[in-house]
Amino acid sequence: MKIKYQVLNVKCQGCAKILKSALKDEFGEIEVDLELNPRVITVDMNSSQESKLRLELKKIGYPISDESLTKIEKVTTTAKSFVSCAIGRI
Repeated sequence: MKIKYQVLNVKCQGCAKILKSALKDEFGEIEVDLELNPRVITVDMNSSQESKLRLELKKIGYPISDESLTKIEKVTTTAKSFVSCAIGRI
């Protein structure tokens, strides 16, 4: 089933490239809509996989918008997303 999530810190095609490559093995093809803000990703998965998706997104710096993040988590996910973005542009 295709499920859409609003994801934070996604700014460009570099970010989208990282999201797609980091999640592909576990979740298959990921669609990233860069026209909306916050950005929307579409994942074809079972709803039972949501907690794993949330964890993976947070690890690479792109949490789902409804996540309750501490101040430290906000700073670290933002920093991780900047690094991921830079790597994705290469």
